[in-house]
Amino acid sequence: MATLRDIRQRIKGVKNTQQITKAMKMVAASKLRKAQESMMAARPYSLNVHHLLGKLVLDERVSENPLINDRESINRVALVVISADRGLCGSFNSNLIKNAQRMIQTDLKSWATTGNLDIIPLGRVGYDFFRRRAFKIPFYRSGIFGHLTLSDIRSVRDFLVQNYQNGTYDRIIVISNEFKNVVTPKVTTHQFLPIRTEALEGIDASGSFQADYIFEPDPNAVLEGVVPLYLSQLLMQIFLESIASEHGARMAAMDTATENAKALLKSLTLTYNQLRQAAITKEILEIVSGAEALSKG
Repeated sequence: MATLRDIRQRIKGVKNTQQITKAMKMVAASKLRKAQESMMAARPYSLNVHHLLGKLVLDERVSENPLINDRESINRVALVVISADRGLCGSFNSNLIKNAQRMIQTDLKSWATTGNLDIIPLGRVGYDFFRRRAFKIPFYRSGIFGHLTLSDIRSVRDFLVQNYQNGTYDRIIVISNEFKNVVTPKVTTHQFLPIRTEALEGIDASGSFQADYIFEPDPNAVLEGVVPLYLSQLLMQIFLESIASEHGARMAAMDTATENAKALLKSLTLTYNQLRQAAITKEILEIVSGAEALSKG
Protein backbone atom coordinates (compact mmCIF):
# COMPACT_ATOMS: atom_id res chain seq x y z
CA MET A 1 0.00 0.00 0.00
CA ALA A 2 1.28 3.46 -0.87
CA THR A 3 2.52 5.59 2.00
CA LEU A 4 1.81 9.28 2.57
CA ARG A 5 5.27 10.09 1.24
CA ASP A 6 4.66 8.14 -1.96
CA ILE A 7 1.35 9.92 -2.57
CA ARG A 8 2.93 13.33 -1.91
CA GLN A 9 5.63 12.60 -4.48
CA ARG A 10 3.03 11.44 -7.00
CA ILE A 11 0.92 14.56 -6.45
CA LYS A 12 4.02 16.69 -7.05
CA GLY A 13 4.78 14.80 -10.26
CA VAL A 14 1.22 15.14 -11.56
CA LYS A 15 1.25 18.88 -10.82
CA ASN A 16 4.49 19.28 -12.79
CA THR A 17 3.03 17.31 -15.70
CA GLN A 18 -0.11 19.45 -15.60
CA GLN A 19 1.95 22.62 -15.85
CA ILE A 20 3.81 21.20 -18.88
CA THR A 21 0.65 20.11 -20.72
CA LYS A 22 -1.00 23.47 -20.00
CA ALA A 23 2.00 25.33 -21.41
CA MET A 24 2.07 23.05 -24.49
CA LYS A 25 -1.63 23.72 -25.03
CA MET A 26 -1.04 27.48 -25.01
CA VAL A 27 1.88 27.17 -27.44
CA ALA A 28 -0.17 24.94 -29.77
CA ALA A 29 -3.07 27.40 -29.65
CA SER A 30 -0.78 30.25 -30.67
CA LYS A 31 0.72 28.23 -33.53
CA LEU A 32 -2.73 27.09 -34.61
CA ARG A 33 -3.94 30.66 -34.97
CA LYS A 34 -0.97 31.55 -37.20
CA ALA A 35 -1.36 28.34 -39.22
CA GLN A 36 -5.06 29.01 -39.76
CA GLU A 37 -4.32 32.53 -40.99
CA SER A 38 -1.74 31.21 -43.49
CA MET A 39 -4.08 28.43 -44.61
CA MET A 40 -7.06 30.73 -45.15
CA ALA A 41 -4.93 33.35 -46.90
CA ALA A 42 -3.67 30.75 -49.40
CA ARG A 43 -7.08 29.31 -50.30
CA PRO A 44 -8.28 32.10 -52.66
CA TYR A 45 -5.02 32.01 -54.63
CA SER A 46 -5.17 28.22 -54.82
CA LEU A 47 -8.75 28.37 -56.07
CA ASN A 48 -7.88 30.87 -58.79
CA VAL A 49 -5.00 28.71 -59.99
CA HIS A 50 -7.44 25.78 -60.17
CA HIS A 51 -9.81 27.89 -62.24
CA LEU A 52 -7.10 29.05 -64.62
CA LEU A 53 -5.74 25.57 -65.19
CA GLY A 54 -9.23 24.22 -65.75
CA LYS A 55 -9.88 26.89 -68.39
CA LEU A 56 -6.62 26.03 -70.15
CA VAL A 57 -7.36 22.31 -70.16
CA LEU A 58 -10.76 22.90 -71.76
CA ASP A 59 -9.34 25.21 -74.43
CA GLU A 60 -9.42 23.49 -77.83
CA ARG A 61 -6.19 25.18 -78.90
CA VAL A 62 -4.18 23.54 -76.11
CA SER A 63 -2.15 20.51 -77.11
CA GLU A 64 -1.76 17.47 -74.86
CA ASN A 65 0.37 17.87 -71.73
CA PRO A 66 2.24 14.82 -70.35
CA LEU A 67 1.42 15.81 -66.76
CA ILE A 68 -2.32 15.93 -67.38
CA ASN A 69 -3.15 12.95 -69.55
CA ASP A 70 -3.63 9.53 -67.95
CA ARG A 71 -1.30 6.77 -69.07
CA GLU A 72 -2.61 3.61 -70.66
CA SER A 73 -1.00 1.31 -68.08
CA ILE A 74 -0.16 2.01 -64.43
CA ASN A 75 2.94 -0.04 -63.68
CA ARG A 76 4.36 1.74 -60.64
CA VAL A 77 2.73 3.96 -58.01
CA ALA A 78 4.12 6.31 -55.35
CA LEU A 79 2.22 7.11 -52.16
CA VAL A 80 3.23 10.36 -50.45
CA VAL A 81 2.40 10.21 -46.72
CA ILE A 82 2.43 13.61 -44.97
CA SER A 83 2.71 13.11 -41.22
CA ALA A 84 4.08 15.16 -38.33
CA ASP A 85 7.67 15.31 -37.09
CA ARG A 86 6.60 14.85 -33.47
CA GLY A 87 3.98 13.05 -31.43
CA LEU A 88 1.78 14.26 -28.56
CA CYS A 89 -0.94 15.27 -31.02
CA GLY A 90 -3.66 12.73 -30.29
CA SER A 91 -4.79 10.58 -33.20
CA PHE A 92 -3.30 12.88 -35.85
CA ASN A 93 -0.53 10.48 -36.87
CA SER A 94 -2.21 7.18 -35.98
CA ASN A 95 -5.34 7.86 -38.05
CA LEU A 96 -3.22 8.95 -41.00
CA ILE A 97 -1.06 5.82 -40.89
CA LYS A 98 -4.10 3.56 -40.43
CA ASN A 99 -5.77 5.08 -43.50
CA ALA A 100 -2.53 4.75 -45.47
CA GLN A 101 -2.26 1.08 -44.50
CA ARG A 102 -5.89 0.49 -45.43
CA MET A 103 -5.32 2.13 -48.79
CA ILE A 104 -2.23 0.00 -49.41
CA GLN A 105 -4.17 -3.18 -48.57
CA THR A 106 -7.16 -2.30 -50.78
CA ASP A 107 -6.81 0.26 -53.59
CA LEU A 108 -3.05 -0.19 -53.99
CA LYS A 109 -2.86 -3.90 -53.18
CA SER A 110 -2.00 -5.01 -56.71
CA TRP A 111 1.08 -2.76 -56.80
CA ALA A 112 2.08 -3.40 -53.19
CA THR A 113 2.11 -7.20 -53.58
CA THR A 114 4.27 -7.00 -56.71
CA GLY A 115 6.75 -4.52 -55.20
CA ASN A 116 5.68 -1.70 -57.50
CA LEU A 117 4.63 0.66 -54.71
CA ASP A 118 7.00 3.23 -53.19
CA ILE A 119 6.33 5.17 -50.01
CA ILE A 120 7.49 8.79 -49.85
CA PRO A 121 7.12 9.94 -46.23
CA LEU A 122 7.19 13.65 -45.45
CA GLY A 123 7.50 13.86 -41.67
CA ARG A 124 9.53 11.84 -39.18
CA VAL A 125 6.62 9.86 -37.68
CA GLY A 126 5.59 8.43 -41.04
CA TYR A 127 9.19 7.72 -41.97
CA ASP A 128 9.89 5.86 -38.69
CA PHE A 129 6.80 3.72 -39.27
CA PHE A 130 7.28 2.74 -42.91
CA ARG A 131 11.05 2.25 -42.79
CA ARG A 132 10.48 -0.69 -40.45
CA ARG A 133 8.19 -2.27 -43.04
CA ALA A 134 9.16 -3.83 -46.36
CA PHE A 135 8.61 -0.67 -48.41
CA LYS A 136 11.05 1.14 -50.61
CA ILE A 137 11.56 4.78 -49.54
CA PRO A 138 13.41 6.66 -52.32
CA PHE A 139 12.77 10.13 -50.90
CA TYR A 140 12.22 11.52 -47.42
CA ARG A 141 11.94 14.94 -45.80
CA SER A 142 11.51 16.04 -42.18
CA GLY A 143 11.76 19.31 -40.30
CA ILE A 144 10.18 21.34 -43.11
CA PHE A 145 6.85 22.02 -41.41
CA GLY A 146 8.23 24.22 -38.65
CA HIS A 147 9.38 26.87 -41.15
CA LEU A 148 7.81 25.98 -44.49
CA THR A 149 9.54 27.68 -47.42
CA LEU A 150 9.05 27.73 -51.19
CA SER A 151 12.38 25.97 -51.68
CA ASP A 152 11.15 23.02 -49.61
CA ILE A 153 7.95 22.84 -51.64
CA ARG A 154 9.82 23.06 -54.93
CA SER A 155 12.28 20.33 -53.94
CA VAL A 156 9.41 17.93 -53.25
CA ARG A 157 7.55 18.99 -56.40
CA ASP A 158 10.62 18.67 -58.62
CA PHE A 159 11.37 15.16 -57.33
CA LEU A 160 7.81 13.98 -57.96
CA VAL A 161 7.52 15.62 -61.39
CA GLN A 162 10.92 14.38 -62.54
CA ASN A 163 10.20 10.78 -61.54
CA TYR A 164 6.77 10.93 -63.18
CA GLN A 165 8.16 12.33 -66.42
CA ASN A 166 10.98 9.79 -66.70
CA GLY A 167 8.53 6.92 -66.18
CA THR A 168 9.60 5.86 -62.69
CA TYR A 169 6.02 6.39 -61.51
CA ASP A 170 2.81 6.26 -63.49
CA ARG A 171 0.67 7.64 -60.69
CA ILE A 172 1.46 9.69 -57.57
CA ILE A 173 -1.04 9.89 -54.70
CA VAL A 174 -0.81 12.13 -51.62
CA ILE A 175 -2.48 11.23 -48.32
CA SER A 176 -2.62 13.83 -45.57
CA ASN A 177 -4.76 15.46 -42.88
CA GLU A 178 -7.11 18.21 -43.97
CA PHE A 179 -8.13 20.85 -41.43
CA LYS A 180 -11.86 20.67 -40.69
CA ASN A 181 -12.02 21.65 -37.03
CA VAL A 182 -9.76 21.68 -34.00
CA VAL A 183 -11.02 18.40 -32.56
CA THR A 184 -11.02 16.01 -35.53
CA PRO A 185 -8.81 16.46 -38.61
CA LYS A 186 -9.98 14.65 -41.76
CA VAL A 187 -7.70 12.27 -43.64
CA THR A 188 -7.90 13.00 -47.38
CA THR A 189 -6.21 11.74 -50.54
CA HIS A 190 -5.20 13.70 -53.64
CA GLN A 191 -3.99 12.40 -56.98
CA PHE A 192 -0.96 14.60 -57.51
CA LEU A 193 0.05 13.24 -60.92
CA PRO A 194 -1.35 12.94 -63.47
CA ILE A 195 -3.53 15.98 -62.86
CA ARG A 196 -7.18 14.99 -62.84
CA THR A 197 -9.13 17.42 -64.97
CA GLU A 198 -12.42 16.49 -63.29
CA ALA A 199 -10.99 17.63 -59.94
CA LEU A 200 -10.39 21.17 -61.17
CA GLU A 201 -12.79 23.62 -59.61
CA GLY A 202 -14.73 26.41 -61.24
CA ILE A 203 -16.50 24.42 -63.95
CA ASP A 204 -20.23 24.99 -64.17
CA ALA A 205 -22.90 22.50 -65.10
CA SER A 206 -22.37 22.94 -68.86
CA GLY A 207 -18.70 22.04 -68.54
CA SER A 208 -17.34 25.50 -69.33
CA PHE A 209 -16.03 28.35 -67.23
CA GLN A 210 -18.15 31.40 -66.63
CA ALA A 211 -15.08 33.66 -66.80
CA ASP A 212 -13.58 34.36 -70.23
CA TYR A 213 -9.78 34.53 -70.45
CA ILE A 214 -7.47 35.90 -73.14
CA PHE A 215 -4.12 34.10 -73.16
CA GLU A 216 -0.94 35.75 -74.40
CA PRO A 217 1.12 34.74 -76.27
CA ASP A 218 -0.96 31.54 -76.60
CA PRO A 219 -2.67 28.96 -74.32
CA ASN A 220 0.11 26.37 -74.72
CA ALA A 221 2.79 28.78 -73.50
CA VAL A 222 0.63 29.81 -70.55
CA LEU A 223 -0.09 26.17 -69.70
CA GLU A 224 3.63 25.36 -69.52
CA GLY A 225 3.98 27.98 -66.78
CA VAL A 226 0.71 27.31 -64.99
CA VAL A 227 1.17 23.55 -64.48
CA PRO A 228 4.29 23.88 -62.23
CA LEU A 229 2.59 26.74 -60.43
CA TYR A 230 -0.51 24.63 -59.88
CA LEU A 231 1.50 21.70 -58.51
CA SER A 232 3.46 23.97 -56.15
CA GLN A 233 0.28 25.59 -54.92
CA LEU A 234 -1.41 22.22 -54.45
CA LEU A 235 1.49 21.00 -52.32
CA MET A 236 1.57 24.23 -50.32
CA GLN A 237 -2.16 24.03 -49.59
CA ILE A 238 -1.83 20.38 -48.52
CA PHE A 239 1.11 21.26 -46.26
CA LEU A 240 -0.69 24.23 -44.69
CA GLU A 241 -3.80 22.14 -44.04
CA SER A 242 -1.67 19.43 -42.43
CA ILE A 243 0.22 21.92 -40.25
CA ALA A 244 -3.00 23.52 -39.00
CA SER A 245 -4.49 20.07 -38.31
CA GLU A 246 -1.40 19.04 -36.36
CA HIS A 247 -1.48 22.11 -34.11
CA GLY A 248 -5.22 21.72 -33.58
CA ALA A 249 -4.84 18.04 -32.66
CA ARG A 250 -1.95 18.84 -30.30
CA MET A 251 -3.92 21.60 -28.60
CA ALA A 252 -6.90 19.27 -28.09
CA ALA A 253 -4.64 16.47 -26.82
CA MET A 254 -2.88 18.74 -24.33
CA ASP A 255 -6.23 20.10 -23.14
CA THR A 256 -7.44 16.55 -22.51
CA ALA A 257 -4.18 15.70 -20.71
CA THR A 258 -4.52 18.79 -18.51
CA GLU A 259 -8.09 17.86 -17.57
CA ASN A 260 -7.05 14.26 -16.85
CA ALA A 261 -4.24 15.52 -14.61
CA LYS A 262 -6.74 17.71 -12.78
CA ALA A 263 -9.04 14.73 -12.15
CA LEU A 264 -6.09 12.58 -11.04
CA LEU A 265 -4.94 15.30 -8.63
CA LYS A 266 -8.40 15.41 -7.09
CA SER A 267 -8.40 11.64 -6.59
CA LEU A 268 -4.87 11.58 -5.16
CA THR A 269 -5.60 14.46 -2.81
CA LEU A 270 -8.69 12.66 -1.51
CA THR A 271 -6.68 9.48 -0.94
CA TYR A 272 -3.90 11.45 0.75
CA ASN A 273 -6.35 13.16 3.13
CA GLN A 274 -8.02 9.87 3.99
CA LEU A 275 -4.68 8.22 4.83
CA ARG A 276 -3.54 11.26 6.77
CA GLN A 277 -6.76 11.33 8.78
CA ALA A 278 -6.45 7.61 9.47
CA ALA A 279 -2.86 8.08 10.69
CA ILE A 280 -3.91 10.96 12.98
CA THR A 281 -6.81 8.92 14.37
CA LYS A 282 -4.48 6.00 15.03
CA GLU A 283 -2.00 8.22 16.88
CA ILE A 284 -4.79 9.72 19.00
CA LEU A 285 -6.06 6.23 19.90
CA GLU A 286 -2.55 5.15 20.88
CA ILE A 287 -2.14 8.22 23.09
CA VAL A 288 -5.53 7.71 24.76
CA SER A 289 -4.85 4.01 25.28
CA GLY A 290 -1.45 4.78 26.82
CA ALA A 291 -2.93 7.42 29.11
CA GLU A 292 -5.64 5.01 30.32
CA ALA A 293 -3.06 2.30 30.97
CA LEU A 294 -0.96 4.69 33.06
CA SER A 295 -3.96 5.88 35.05
CA LYS A 296 -4.96 2.30 35.89
CA GLY A 297 -1.41 1.38 36.77
